Amino acid sequence: MAPHLVHSHAHEGDIPGTVDLRAAEGDDTAYGQALFPVPAEDPNDPLQWPKWKKHMILIICSLYSFLSNSSLLGPSVYIGVFAETFQISPVVASGLISYPNICYGVGTLITVPAYLKFGRRPVMLLSLLVYLVGLIGCGVSNSYGSLMACRLIHALASGVCEALPVQLVNDIFFLHERGNKLGYYTVCLCWGSTGPLYAGYMLAGGYSWRLFFYVETAFAGLLLILGFLFVEETTYKRRSPNGPAIPNPNGEKRVFGQDELDGKSSEEKVEHVVEVETMVPPRRSFVQTLKPCYFLVPAVLWVVTTYGIYIGLGALVFNYTFPIKIIAPPYNWKQENAGLIALGNLIGYGLAVPLVWTSDRLAAYLTKRNGGIREAEMRLGVLIPAAFIAPAGLIVYGYTAQDNLQWIGYFAGVAMTDWASYFYFTFTLAYAVDSYNANTSEMLIAMCIGKQMISFAFGIYVLDWVVQSGYVTIVAGIFCGVLFANNVFVFVFMAYGKRIRTFYAGTWLARWHKRTIRQVMTH
Repeated sequence: MAPHLVHSHAHEGDIPGTVDLRAAEGDDTAYGQALFPVPAEDPNDPLQWPKWKKHMILIICSLYSFLSNSSLLGPSVYIGVFAETFQISPVVASGLISYPNICYGVGTLITVPAYLKFGRRPVMLLSLLVYLVGLIGCGVSNSYGSLMACRLIHALASGVCEALPVQLVNDIFFLHERGNKLGYYTVCLCWGSTGPLYAGYMLAGGYSWRLFFYVETAFAGLLLILGFLFVEETTYKRRSPNGPAIPNPNGEKRVFGQDELDGKSSEEKVEHVVEVETMVPPRRSFVQTLKPCYFLVPAVLWVVTTYGIYIGLGALVFNYTFPIKIIAPPYNWKQENAGLIALGNLIGYGLAVPLVWTSDRLAAYLTKRNGGIREAEMRLGVLIPAAFIAPAGLIVYGYTAQDNLQWIGYFAGVAMTDWASYFYFTFTLAYAVDSYNANTSEMLIAMCIGKQMISFAFGIYVLDWVVQSGYVTIVAGIFCGVLFANNVFVFVFMAYGKRIRTFYAGTWLARWHKRTIRQVMTH
């Protein structure tokens, strides 16, 4: 039975982030709008793959994100244990989480150019293998130096999870599906912050901190097998001026009759032919792939600050401060219970997941009201409640810690902040990708490095800061103010986002980006 091939005449407008989704007769549609990107009439086009294959790839890359993030943050509950074992201070011991956190983002400097050159599948499998080796090394380390080295290795390798899942979602899903699918990836990434919960209870079972790395190793091995079996290469060259671009892995010229392109039988052949030739651009240098000028693009800078601030708060500030507070008077909890703050993560993200559809539906509704023209800003309205709930969560957490209030305050503050962070993680990223789809891979590098640097700045000295100035001043004051200032930019982009995109399209920066386009993810 021949596969069903979808048809669409949707196209992107002259302004980045504006797409004409008005359906023509015979188009396949979603929410009454034409499908975008326009798929090739080829069953090998990832957009034409069956749903089970697409979702299997999404599940595997999302689980990898969960696993890598949990291994990155889980040992935060062992800061006191590491300090005692290796005879170092808690601040030095916290470096076993802070420095791998930087590598997690910096790893994209290697992995993104690699998957552009060699493909998504081989890079993902190799990263899983190196990640596995790093975890094994952590489990057998006997010194602070060797443990740090192995932590940096597995964090550097698994940093591909910061960019590749976004790339895969754009490779295999249509525009109207992406906010929803990115949401599932995001929740797995966010729930990785529950790693300290599992790590803490492994101590409660009477086991060494090494068991955590052994368990992570076992799951990484299983994921490597699943990736090998189910993650197919998603790179596909779809654009062609004369018709659907049939991929040619050998790079030679091939000639296709119009009957081949249209799927006609031999009796219906026509005279003329269309030449389709694979265009291979010259390989750019490593430095050229870094694209530091992407930090000048407002939507990209907003994603960088959003991720950096929320990761710095949720992954580092909460996980560093809660274990210290909760094992001390007046709470006096056991060390193995110090990871229970992850319940706040579970509650916050768990309450947000059922609302993952809201962004795509809101954008579809506003597109219909706009005569079938999609603007990138149409999905941003769902961020408004989150803009205020997250800062309120920091105020709750800061006052609870400062005044030793009821322990429930810690969980409430974390749940509120994480509930809001889920929306900002998912939909600011979707907005940036919708707005600027040229050189998206390099844009992801800029995002990943920038946000890890910001989150590192939030976490590296937070223990010293709260001792010197107090939780109210640092968490409920400074951090809350920075977060709120970042969040309210949603109103700026909702009101002026299209004007910003229009202005950007005529600048030297846009012209420079167009001259250096490596790939367009949404075509």
